[in-house]
Amino acid sequence: MVFFYSLMQFSLAMAYVRGKKQKTAEKPAVFDGHYVPKVTIQLPMFNEMYVAERIIEETAKIDYPREQFEIQVLDDSTDETKDIIAKKVAEIAAQGINIKHIHRVDRTGYKAGALDAAMDQVEGEFIAIFDADFMPSVDFLKKTIPYFEDPKIGVVQTRWGHINKDYSLLTELQAFGLDGHFSVEQSGRTAANHFINFNGTAGVWRKETIYSAGGWEHDTLTEDLDLSYRAQMKGWKFKYLEDVVSPAELPITVSALKNQQHRWMKGGAECFKKMWKRLLFAKDVRFTDKLHGISHLFNSSVFLFIMTMSLLSIVVLQIKDSFQDLNFVIQFGSFFIISTVLLFVYYWVGYRGKTENKIKSFFSYTWMFFKYLTIIMGLTLNNTVAVLEGYFGIKSSFVRTPKFNVNSKSDFQGNKYDKKKISLLTILEGVLMVIFGFTAINRAIYGDLGMVPFHAMMAIGYGVIFFNGVKELKYKG
Repeated sequence: MVFFYSLMQFSLAMAYVRGKKQKTAEKPAVFDGHYVPKVTIQLPMFNEMYVAERIIEETAKIDYPREQFEIQVLDDSTDETKDIIAKKVAEIAAQGINIKHIHRVDRTGYKAGALDAAMDQVEGEFIAIFDADFMPSVDFLKKTIPYFEDPKIGVVQTRWGHINKDYSLLTELQAFGLDGHFSVEQSGRTAANHFINFNGTAGVWRKETIYSAGGWEHDTLTEDLDLSYRAQMKGWKFKYLEDVVSPAELPITVSALKNQQHRWMKGGAECFKKMWKRLLFAKDVRFTDKLHGISHLFNSSVFLFIMTMSLLSIVVLQIKDSFQDLNFVIQFGSFFIISTVLLFVYYWVGYRGKTENKIKSFFSYTWMFFKYLTIIMGLTLNNTVAVLEGYFGIKSSFVRTPKFNVNSKSDFQGNKYDKKKISLLTILEGVLMVIFGFTAINRAIYGDLGMVPFHAMMAIGYGVIFFNGVKELKYKG
């Protein structure tokens, strides 16, 4: 399954390359003032005391005719964020901007519930959505709304940028991974006319599309992926704009990253469980779209196979000397090598387009790729637990990804939203670090080097996640 995932990603990289060649002839839609539909911008948030003011201020700066523009702050906060928002909304409203503060006491459905509850108050024909950690550009609407002149377009999604990419190695590696998704995967799916997804933020929906697809549902943690597939199976087209960037703040702590990954992975599994049969038997959907769509929904589940493969590899290594017939199992390691090569090409395709010195950047890219792969391996346990919860229907709350509005490490004074107690998951990550580390060293000593690189990467990945998780405890509360 890991090989199949890598193969599908590689095919998207090739579609991206072909699409790049054709894209030069495509002219971007231009805002010329003749098509000015009313737009509602929704800002869903929950306990975002560090960034609430910033997103409201940045949204109010968007350049669009004021009579055709409204802002809804969808606030589920239970702390002082509610008062911060109320004060800022009053300040913005005094400037003549149509802005509403919609506060819910009951968090039913979490983010999806907040979006759904506000639908009957939406004045706009189109709905732009931004999470609290984003900073929309002044010309965001002028770069996205013109595409809706095509009545078949239901969603316009922009590429995420990164405000704090250089904050630390952790943020740098997150940016690397997200750039691969937004530059290659989303663009590749678009170029091949496969289904893509609204990424939960930094995009615009046609209100009619939301209603026709059945509205926001909150039976998964990734309501954006769920609604995206339901809408596209209804025949709506999605437009992805790689060249329109919406900057956002990356998680700066391992605990925040793990929360985000848990939500994305669990939600992906929930969506696969919910949607795969509908997609497989959907009429008027091409076979290739079904294949790539099911693969897309199944993406998070690849961690189940990485977890299984990594644990079995240790067992097989310990007993293969006594049972020579099991040596063939080790040969399956070649699939890991091939998968790594395919993913290497996938990320390189997106990376090379953003650099000028291709030779120099190739070496820096190679180092970055293996650092990224190592950290991803360190998240395997966290993500596997999330996927299993999704498949077994274990419900959990929508755990927000804390953001802090910081640009340097000296700005970070701690996170009042995190717990001080070390979790069982973190302890198990430490145990796995020791197990994989011991295995790698032991096999290296005896000259059995076949699986040493894999086990070393697993040990280092778990080590980075474990030690950073423990280190962050002193900054919490």
